[in-house]
Amino acid sequence: AGGVLEATLAAMEGIGARLAGATAVVGPCIAQVSYEVGTDMRDAVIAADGRAEDFFMPAMRAAHFRFDLAGYCVDRLRRAGAGTAMALGVDTLSDEVRFFSHRRRTLAGGGQIGHQISAVAAHG
Repeated sequence: AGGVLEATLAAMEGIGARLAGATAVVGPCIAQVSYEVGTDMRDAVIAADGRAEDFFMPAMRAAHFRFDLAGYCVDRLRRAGAGTAMALGVDTLSDEVRFFSHRRRTLAGGGQIGHQISAVAAHG
């Protein structure tokens, strides 16, 4: 909810990109089924963006929620004017073969960790 997505689109537009023709792809990232957050995070995100409430659903534990991070990012990209925005639908926490996951590492009590990287590209 910090405006990184919108700032990225604005910067792209500033160098001549047409947002209506832009394609944004979100992921791989943690999926809603794997992403449990506390009330503090839910409240902070909703305070920054009231439309975010639709991307939280109650978790099994009291005062916890499952957050649809990818869906929320796609929604923000669409609202910011991206022509096409979609999520890959890949869960970095549950796919141990292809992805490192800080959350998986933390839940398992430590071990090897890695990081993902994102890229933004503009074509002629």
